[in-house]
Amino acid sequence: MVCAAPDVAQHHVVNHLTQQPVPGERRNVLVESARIARGKILPVSQLRLADVDAIILPGGFGAAKNLCTFALAGPDFAVNAEVAQVLQQAHQQGKPLGFACIAPAVAAKLFGAEHLEFTIGNDAGTAQALQQDGARHVNCTVHNVVVDRRLKIVTTPAYMLAGRITEAEAGINKLVQAVLEMA
Repeated sequence: MVCAAPDVAQHHVVNHLTQQPVPGERRNVLVESARIARGKILPVSQLRLADVDAIILPGGFGAAKNLCTFALAGPDFAVNAEVAQVLQQAHQQGKPLGFACIAPAVAAKLFGAEHLEFTIGNDAGTAQALQQDGARHVNCTVHNVVVDRRLKIVTTPAYMLAGRITEAEAGINKLVQAVLEMA
């Protein structure tokens, strides 16, 4: 397993106890990702696709604010250029891709023109915003996944619907299994 993250400043630092941004505090996405991955991580710019069989993006506000700007810009959002390049190259090489929670927004933006079928759960407003580039949203429960076999892309709602970790776990486990089966 290889972990990678962009070596960029976070949009803002959030105190997860209060759910509020911390004024004046700055953190780096790669450094914070290394904390979660326990230090074994690469900058996305150094990720070699020859070293991986598939790519899975976790979601959360970090994905919606740092891997892309969906949480900030809505339907007219952009994907981090390095993340976009790696995902597009992996896709061109036929490597399966997985996206959890709000990370399917990245998939919809990058692969919508190929008529990707994806899910973020059942939020009609978010789904509509993400279909603008040609992707088609499929309603899905927290315990399931949407597999676009043609494009080799798997998505699951995770915390777009989950109220607790055990609810998200089922869909995330299915996503990982489906991605690995296509690898």
